[in-house]
Amino acid sequence: MNRAIKKVAILGSGIMGSRIACHFANIGVQVLLLDIAPQTLSPEEEAKGLRLEHPSVRNRIVNAAFQQTIKAKPASLYAAGFANNIKLGNFDDNLSEISSADWIMEVVVENLAIKQSLYEKVEKFRTPGTLVTSNTSGIPIHLMSEGRSDDFQKHFCGTHFFNPPRYLRLFEVIPGPKTDKAIIEFLLGYGETQLGKTAVLCKDTPAFIANRIGVYSMMQTMKVVEELGLTVEQVDKLTSKVVGRPKSGTFRLSDVVGLDTTVHVANNLKAALVNDESKDIFNLPVMLQRLMENKWLGDKTGQGFYKKTKDEKGKTVILSLDLHTFEYRAAERVNFETLDRSKAIDNLADRFALLLAGKDLAGEFYRKTILDGFRYASNRIPEIADDLVKIDQAICAGFGWEMGIFETWDAIGVVNGIELMKAEGLTPAAWVTEMVAAGHTSFYQVEGGKRLFYDIATKKYQAIAGAEKQINLQILKPTKTVSSNDDMHIVDLGDGILGLEFHSKMNTMGQGVLEGIQEAIATAEKDFQGLVIGNESNEAFSAGANLGMLFMFAMEQKFDDINNMIATFQETMMRVRYSGIPVVVAPHTLALGGGCEINLHADKIVAHAELYMGLVEVGVGLIPAGGGTKEMALRMGDARRAGDVELNRLQEAFMNIATARVSTSAHESREMNYLRAQDRIVLNRNQVISEAKREALALADAGYVQKARRNDVWVEGKQGLALFKAGIQGMLMGRYISEHDALIANKLAYAICGGDLDAPQVVSETYLLDLEREAFLSLCGEKKTMDRIQSLLGGGKPLRN
Repeated sequence: MNRAIKKVAILGSGIMGSRIACHFANIGVQVLLLDIAPQTLSPEEEAKGLRLEHPSVRNRIVNAAFQQTIKAKPASLYAAGFANNIKLGNFDDNLSEISSADWIMEVVVENLAIKQSLYEKVEKFRTPGTLVTSNTSGIPIHLMSEGRSDDFQKHFCGTHFFNPPRYLRLFEVIPGPKTDKAIIEFLLGYGETQLGKTAVLCKDTPAFIANRIGVYSMMQTMKVVEELGLTVEQVDKLTSKVVGRPKSGTFRLSDVVGLDTTVHVANNLKAALVNDESKDIFNLPVMLQRLMENKWLGDKTGQGFYKKTKDEKGKTVILSLDLHTFEYRAAERVNFETLDRSKAIDNLADRFALLLAGKDLAGEFYRKTILDGFRYASNRIPEIADDLVKIDQAICAGFGWEMGIFETWDAIGVVNGIELMKAEGLTPAAWVTEMVAAGHTSFYQVEGGKRLFYDIATKKYQAIAGAEKQINLQILKPTKTVSSNDDMHIVDLGDGILGLEFHSKMNTMGQGVLEGIQEAIATAEKDFQGLVIGNESNEAFSAGANLGMLFMFAMEQKFDDINNMIATFQETMMRVRYSGIPVVVAPHTLALGGGCEINLHADKIVAHAELYMGLVEVGVGLIPAGGGTKEMALRMGDARRAGDVELNRLQEAFMNIATARVSTSAHESREMNYLRAQDRIVLNRNQVISEAKREALALADAGYVQKARRNDVWVEGKQGLALFKAGIQGMLMGRYISEHDALIANKLAYAICGGDLDAPQVVSETYLLDLEREAFLSLCGEKKTMDRIQSLLGGGKPLRN
């Protein structure tokens, strides 16, 4: 049967319940969020003379929880307006409304009796055929559905989000003993496409997949730390970006999650595991025992492995816990020869061999943790998952690892990994040695442009489920590269569509990228039907123009070179707009400055929902000059209204640039007029490039016609300029901005208004490009602008001068 999810009932409004409700609201689903009704009045309610029957009292718990969620950072909603998709209520008054829900999700406290009691009430109102799931992180699914009707059990399973559900990609689906297979298939598909997650089918085993592997890794790490006498700072450095994991590292992550949460999961695993050969690892190490005794639970209590405090000058200082004295001290610098040597290796996969070969304490740490991780994960198949892909997907999507355990093993070579393990006294699962003996020496391989995995059951390589909906540039590049330089690859995406990938540092747009854009468009016009510009970076689509060369030219006062450089950038952006084939851009994460401008000139944008876009040049003392200022003047002119409304729209665009505002989602980018109505937002990051290709094909099939440059851009001239100047002067007199800020803002106002024309009128795009380039050039001659750029290049910190 066709199943649509129009309304979801979330039962439980705690941290997870409210945040899951927000994520469903983000995708346009109507949400009913319920919690218990209070049994007593609060002092504030008594003072107001309210009674328990008053609606504000009845919904006090759910209201308070939801308000806390929408105020929390990072934001759970893509934009504030999505809160309108959520209705609040309580179990006593509103539970009957679940009869109209398509999906009922329980997110109450981890107590089996409480959950079973709630399910009994749910059955009174639930419409047969409605999905019922639990967000439990550890209670066995088969226990929760005991005693329920056949229809309930057929439509019941676990659906486990990771916190925060908007940002972490994992969505674990755990069938119960009687769950209909069609329900599981639906939820896996819905999780991937509608929720934008990595949906992983799990077995009903303790902590499922991600927490089983992830918490084991954390506990094993702490054991090795005690054994080797490492410091908190050393471990967090060793377990962060250098190995493709979140920059927080092990101990900082524990503080963020909450030590009590880690301890709770570890204790549950220790109690529940029977046949796990390594279950003793889940015994709490001394450090965790002492932290729990002291109630130092991390961020929620103000101290854990780290403590935030103030020095004598009132400056915030982060202290580290000394694991020997259990006193807090100033952070110590981390120095390891192995880490220093690894800096020369940009590719993460190539880095692991060096790290594991290290002769210092860092190398010993990696051998004791990474190799043991190989052993443990291999022994969990088929206990927690039938194949290795699910383990890699779960740990990456749930814990933010760039490479899964078996991907990492492949990176150093499976046979080499086995030999290294033997040297440490470790033995992998029997199926690994059997695999190698049969001549299969990798867990993954590429064949016919597809990535395959070794399937233990069939002893053959199989296609990864869902991969057909994705385009993986790393798989295509070895055989489908058309051209490349140090900063980019041009790749044949198939079906007549060309792809352009940036891979400079933070995907900044220097000469190599600009040449790549020009070459990709020329090649596509000659031999292809369209072009997609996108990449698979975890950090940025593009952090903007490369400021290093600009700074060097400006310090040497080579203004002709700067003028030529900016003119080239502008013409490249205009080439994107006025090419002979459709150009679709697929942004994600950061799209700043020039990274925003290339999107503004695309025929269509297919954006990932997590898009942080903005024209931020003012932060370094400049204005957008890659067509960004011109484009916002054009868009506001096209959308002009009579009188004040017209100027208000222009003022909003001006303020977005003048304050270097960055969107907090793709939806907010649309509100800021960076995305247009025809641009698409895709929730699943892995499907963005494939969807962009689909749109490029659609534009080509519709008979794409090259556009002509505009000579009819409406600008405000002196009318708008006077308004902006008055506002800038007011901000300056109120000391909200500096003299240099005012200088920059005035130049921006001049460019976006079309100069000091006597009356509103139409001008050409070329005219506006000249204005923004002139303003940019003049600001390059300002010392305070150079100071801002130097500050950013030196340490990444914005300077307000």
